[in-house]
Amino acid sequence: MKGSLFTSRPSSSPLPSSHHQRFVSPYSTPPRAGHTFSETLMDENIDYAEAVIRKWNLDNHKHQKFSPLFVDDRKEAKIFLEAVTGLRSAMHYYVKLSSNSQKIIRAQNLMQIAMKRLEKEFYVILSANRKNLDSESVSSRSSTVSARSSISESYEDEISEEEEQSTTPSRTSPRAESSISESDKALDVAMADLKSIADCMIASGYGKECANIYKLIRKSIIDETLYYLGVEKLNHSQMQKMDWNVLEPKIKSWLHAVTIAVKTLFHGERILCDIVFSSSEKIAESSFTEISRDAALTLFSFAENFGKSKKILSPEKLFRALDMYEAICDLWPEIESVFSHESLSAVRAEAMAALVKLGEAVRIMLAQFEAAIQKDSSKTPSGGGVHPLTRYVMNFLVFLGDYSGAICDILADSPVTAHTPLPESYFSSPTSGGGEDPSAAAITARLAWLILVLLCKLDGKAVLYNDVALSYLFLANNLNYVVSKVRNSNLGLLMGLEWIWNNRSKVNRYLANYERMGWSKVITSLPEDPTADIPPEDVKECFRRFNLGFEETYKKQILWVIPDPKLRDEVKISLAKKIVPGYRAFYLKHRENYIGVESIVRYAPEDLNNYLSDLFFAAGGGSRTSSYESYAESTVTSRGR
Repeated sequence: MKGSLFTSRPSSSPLPSSHHQRFVSPYSTPPRAGHTFSETLMDENIDYAEAVIRKWNLDNHKHQKFSPLFVDDRKEAKIFLEAVTGLRSAMHYYVKLSSNSQKIIRAQNLMQIAMKRLEKEFYVILSANRKNLDSESVSSRSSTVSARSSISESYEDEISEEEEQSTTPSRTSPRAESSISESDKALDVAMADLKSIADCMIASGYGKECANIYKLIRKSIIDETLYYLGVEKLNHSQMQKMDWNVLEPKIKSWLHAVTIAVKTLFHGERILCDIVFSSSEKIAESSFTEISRDAALTLFSFAENFGKSKKILSPEKLFRALDMYEAICDLWPEIESVFSHESLSAVRAEAMAALVKLGEAVRIMLAQFEAAIQKDSSKTPSGGGVHPLTRYVMNFLVFLGDYSGAICDILADSPVTAHTPLPESYFSSPTSGGGEDPSAAAITARLAWLILVLLCKLDGKAVLYNDVALSYLFLANNLNYVVSKVRNSNLGLLMGLEWIWNNRSKVNRYLANYERMGWSKVITSLPEDPTADIPPEDVKECFRRFNLGFEETYKKQILWVIPDPKLRDEVKISLAKKIVPGYRAFYLKHRENYIGVESIVRYAPEDLNNYLSDLFFAAGGGSRTSSYESYAESTVTSRGR
């Protein structure tokens, strides 16, 4: 800026009365001798401008406190701007006559003094109104006055109504009764003042100087805001050296900041820039570009650099990558709108690059997740309960289902069916999300594949049991857990009812095999017709075999577990129906002959029900909490969505 920034309000000595008009009237004075009418008019415009401009010359009051033009009713400011307009008209007139005219030199000197003053006024208004001109206020206020042609017109309307109200005190202005807050009024006034100065300086050829001041103040505001929002400039090398417990909080801060930055900070700055420099689209574009480009590139490069940090990628980081991907996708319309200028194409490109790199990272982490399932070597639960791997995988997939939109976009170009020998029908069904919405086919296929990988791994673990019945109970427990997780989450919409029905039927088949293999010795110990007449020795043998079979089975299976209460009751009811009625009929038929002989008749039918009700509660039926469960819990807790 030129000259000192500290001058005082000029003395209140009045201008000649003829100078209180914007332009000198062509009829106010006769032409001077030797001058045309137009030349006389332009001379008087210069004289008028000189009187006004020199009154507010900064250099005349270097050592006194600065007193602004734009205060109170802005009357002095209007006079100053009108004087500059008249001076500009005179300069245009004399340039056409002669570029070397002394009058042009005089006018140019006056214009420099005037522009120096306006630069100072512009700087002071921007600095003093940092709070009023915050991006959030600008964004919300712009929507309030969008019906008007401009902010400056809104302010001018307020001034004219105030003047009219002062001359007619009895009349109450509707605007005065409005609910506009003092802060909104201050915002309107500040924007109107800035626009008036910018219009004048741009029209006078000093748009660059005006824009430089604007960039200086507003760029610092953007940079400070991003700093306070916690946005850091980190490259992928720095990220790869960070512990996850250090990097994850920075990602959380970024997720909070990116929405505020795009929807409020950059959006508000774009609006303010367009309003202040509405008389020059070129200056408005260049100014917004200069104040926002570096900050916006820093903002979106954070997400891109995380996606590029392949050395630190692992399944537990998948959800943070998806959070960032979704955040940018959700904000994409605003990104394209706010950064629509061609000079800001680098920002749009950076945001798109972030999406691409995050998508690549998600695909890598999904592959890591699949590999982790296949490589699992943990032990099976001793009682055939739900394996920790099953809990971990299904909890992971449930949360993955919440990102169906992002996953569909990311996996659209890499269908899982292209890499497997299984028929496509396995991965979708007429009632699945993939069948109803083609865009969901990618995630439906990937989820189905990951569940299949899990189930195949569980099949391998089931054969490790020494008891075939326990193997089937283990498979039933785990598949039932899988189906329940799918049915009771967003996965149900993606996988479809047919998938749920088919796998629930498979659970029933596993249970049928468990009952057949685990209780056949008990069930077959009684005759097919328990009420038939048979020799006493055969009766004793039936009771003996039943007692032995029931006791052995009970002692073994009292350590087995069915974690799902509903499934547990279903199995108990099914066993009771297969065992108790036949035994009751046989018991009632032959008990009179053996009353008091406990070695032969050990159980009443009611005893069997009581014993069966004790089954499948074993506290030790599941293995101790594994690293998978702790890992899944920490992953879920850390999401904080």
